[in-house]
Amino acid sequence: MQLGSRFSVGQAPPSLPEPLRTEIEAIEARLSAQERETLRWTLTWLENRPVVTLDNGVTLRG
Repeated sequence: MQLGSRFSVGQAPPSLPEPLRTEIEAIEARLSAQERETLRWTLTWLENRPVVTLDNGVTLRG
């Protein structure tokens, strides 16, 4: 695993594959206003593939 970065809701890095960015946007659309302000994503790379985890435990793999 390679350490990545953290990003706020609505600010997914453009380096992520488009299908993964679409999944992230769909999840973010269901968040409450408070969740959008407080939750953040963690991006890591596992075998050169992105893995994003929201602070509430939602995990997506590219």
